[in-house]
Formats: sequence, C-alpha cells, structure tokens
Amino acid sequence: MITLTGNGRLTRDVQLRTTHSGKTVATISVATDRRDRDAQPVYLDLIVWQTQATAAAEHLVKGQAVSFSGRLEPREYVTSAGDNRRALELHGADIEYGPKPRRDQPSEPTPAATDEPDPDDIPF
Repeated sequence: MITLTGNGRLTRDVQLRTTHSGKTVATISVATDRRDRDAQPVYLDLIVWQTQATAAAEHLVKGQAVSFSGRLEPREYVTSAGDNRRALELHGADIEYGPKPRRDQPSEPTPAATDEPDPDDIPF
C-alpha cells in the first residue's frame, strides 16, 4: 500500500453522489504543484465516503486549499473514443481544509453623504 501526503487546490467544486446501496461518496479533484515551478501540476482525485463526503460537499469550493493524506490507487479506464487512460485516486483521504479563495467583487460606489436632498425626492 502506498500512502501519499500532500497539499493542493480544488480544480472544481466537489462532486457528490450516492451509490446503489445508498452510501454517499464524494470526488474531490485537486491539483498539486511540483518542486519545479515550470512543470505541469499533478492532478489527482480524493475519494471520501459518508459523513466526510457530505461535509466536503458543504464546505469545499473550487480554488480552496487542502492538505490530504490517504491510500494512493491508480485507476485505468477507456474513454468514449476508445483510448486507454490512467488516473490517480487517493482513497480514504484525511483532509484538512485550508483558506477559501478570494472572491474579489467590484464594490458598488457609495453615494456621497450630503445634507442636500436628491432633486428626484422633492415632491413638487
């Protein structure tokens, strides 16, 4: 068994689903940086179940930092085009939530405070 510990940021919001047997499972897609800043990031999915899955779906958002540790398992699949692909998944992950991304919203201009009434508010 290979155990992996790392940190990264969510590449999308948590995907929550329920299995046929009624268990809740969440897939958390994460990108982690490599030591070489010019290299492409490593992408992997964190797989969590039941209460942890529900909590992740409620509290984690795209871009949020996370630290994680779990059992690394490769998964192979075939695309709809017939290509063989591999993905890395971290099962039974312990996850620590980091800060959420800043959502800079343009501030609305506040009206200047004056003692004069607005001409549109005068009834005559």
